[in-house]
Amino acid sequence: MGLLLLLTSSLLFSYFYPGIVVDAQRSFTIQNIVLSIEPSTNVTRDTNVTVRCKANVSSGTGVLSREYTIYKDSKKVYTKTSSTSEDLLYPLPGARVSNTGKYKCKINIEGKEKTSEATKLTVTGLSKPVLHINNGVVNEEEEVTARCTAPGETGSIYFYFYEDSKEIRDNLVNSNQLEAKFPLSSIGIHKLSCNYAVLIMPDSFKSEKSNSITVSVKELSITPVLEILPQSKVYEGDQLSILCTIRTFLNSSVSSPADLYLSHGIKLLSSGKTKVNHSMVALAQDPGDFECRLEIGNVAKVTKKMVTVTELFSVPTLTMSPAEVFQKDYMTLTCRSENYASERIPMEELSYTLEPPDSHLTPMKPGVFSGRALQYDFNYTCVAQAKGIMKHSDTLTVYPKVSVSIPKISVVGKAVLGQPFNILCQSDTGSFPINYTLLWDYDKLSTTTVKLPLQEALFTVTISRPEEINKYMCEATNKHREAPLSKRLNAAVIVPLTDTTLTVLPNLTEISEGDDLYLICGTKGSPPVTFKWYRDGDKQPLFTTTTNKNNTHHQVSQLSKEHSGTYYCEAVNQANNVVRSEKVTVEVRMALWKKAVIGGVGLVVVSLLVLACVLYCKSKRVRVVRAAVSVWSERPPEAANDEESSVLSSEPDVEYTEVVHPQPVDTVRVPLRKGTDTVYSELKNLPHGAADHHDYQGSVEYAELNGDRPEISHHLPEANNPQDLPVPVD
Repeated sequence: MGLLLLLTSSLLFSYFYPGIVVDAQRSFTIQNIVLSIEPSTNVTRDTNVTVRCKANVSSGTGVLSREYTIYKDSKKVYTKTSSTSEDLLYPLPGARVSNTGKYKCKINIEGKEKTSEATKLTVTGLSKPVLHINNGVVNEEEEVTARCTAPGETGSIYFYFYEDSKEIRDNLVNSNQLEAKFPLSSIGIHKLSCNYAVLIMPDSFKSEKSNSITVSVKELSITPVLEILPQSKVYEGDQLSILCTIRTFLNSSVSSPADLYLSHGIKLLSSGKTKVNHSMVALAQDPGDFECRLEIGNVAKVTKKMVTVTELFSVPTLTMSPAEVFQKDYMTLTCRSENYASERIPMEELSYTLEPPDSHLTPMKPGVFSGRALQYDFNYTCVAQAKGIMKHSDTLTVYPKVSVSIPKISVVGKAVLGQPFNILCQSDTGSFPINYTLLWDYDKLSTTTVKLPLQEALFTVTISRPEEINKYMCEATNKHREAPLSKRLNAAVIVPLTDTTLTVLPNLTEISEGDDLYLICGTKGSPPVTFKWYRDGDKQPLFTTTTNKNNTHHQVSQLSKEHSGTYYCEAVNQANNVVRSEKVTVEVRMALWKKAVIGGVGLVVVSLLVLACVLYCKSKRVRVVRAAVSVWSERPPEAANDEESSVLSSEPDVEYTEVVHPQPVDTVRVPLRKGTDTVYSELKNLPHGAADHHDYQGSVEYAELNGDRPEISHHLPEANNPQDLPVPVD
């Protein structure tokens, strides 16, 4: 258990203190490591430089093995193992530019490592290059061997060679010298030099130029010779003899083998070592000079000659008549050479043929061929021939034109009455260009030319009556025979909508709750028509429908007060003109049964009121009878006061009059009855100044009429005199 605790504590200690290694015998830590460059980080060439690596290590007893590693630009350049604490020294005696770079030092002690910061060393100054050549005088076919040296330099070096200040060669080597072979460009005196550049990525350091050496290049005493026979007045068909040879001068020496090449323009005719012969027929159309070329090593010498060849006859031309031809029409092809050498050949020796042989044309005379045009495109070539010389004309392609077919006439889009629309004239077949003409009852209105397949013959017109559209026709022609005429234009004409009306059923005065309302929208114009019904205040239509009729309706079922409002309709057809009707105001009245109920209830209420009044009046009468007041008696003084008070009060006074009606006497049916029947009338005393046309003031009057007529006659004035009757009471 104690050993386990010791191991655990050691592991934990190593984890939290990684710079300290603990074992049973010794412990150490690497405090830091520093790299320095002596005498300076910036030195000149040939300076003795020392790279010093100093590590500070704290340790207990025992000897530690230290492994040092020096890096230059991340590449390992030096390694040393030491058991002492002395600094590691890495000498760079006679420093060169190639020693320039960033240096770092790393120490490793028993697996524990530490690396210093990088320190840059810069070395300036390059040695002057030295140039050597093998020979100062060379022939023009010989190469010069040159060697360029960078004394004392190391590393990757680019070497450059110059001829008269022009760079002619470069190469990269890991050495301080380079040898190269190269020819010089021309005869004469040339100056050669070189320099170099030390490559230290990503930079390079270039030296000054080397010493300059003069080299003389001598011309070779050898030249090619070209001879052509005959030398003058050469005609086509003549035989040419061509000779290419080498001429050597005295005291000339050639170290390399020679090669001869004979060519005409870019065509190589023949080749050899010392002599080249070639024979050929002279042709006027062959361009280019004859060339004899001598190549010795890298040296080339050339001799050229031009031969003028007179045409025996000119290249023929092939023409067609007429210039435009239609399928199966007669045509004539003419093949002719405009010029020929009459001193060499007569005109009769010049023959003409057509290619291909199956051209279906018949020779009519020399150079003239006739026949019918094919129904497809065909290529013809004319061949003129004399004395073995054959010349071809340019290819003539005959494009037989196709007669235009009967055109078709149609409307593009929609034909709307009173609005501009387009008429299209088009033939299914026919060669371009095609002229299309629009006619109105055989009168020409306008002409347009179609030159390309994607073009269309469009004419813009406007009509005022639908039947006018059938008067349009079109004519097509491509300059061949008569122009075919189309049929008359047959197309539907859309009449814009007008006179839109809204009709309401039932009659506006008869619309009641619970009825069905029919909103009938009608218009004039071409169907199909789209109808929309609206009510003021609603943005969306109540109903939308499309029909092939000029009128339709929208039904509103089970009307209620909420359906009252202002209604209108809109109509639109393919002419896209929206027309609106006049607005109609619909008022939904109360249902008849509701009126009956309200009337019944009103009658009941009135009956109850009348009954109440009657009962009230009877109760008043009882009180008056008890007071024994007669209508014929004087009015008591209190009545005057009451009258005065009634004048002052705004409330009308109620007057009662008791009238006794005599009962008819029928001795047979009804027994005699004595007594009186009393009738009360309620009279209102109007205030003073009210709009009443009667001259009397109302008061409570009581009249008791006896059943016996004699008593009535005795006490009352004569009833037959109207003036004696009381004034009626309203």
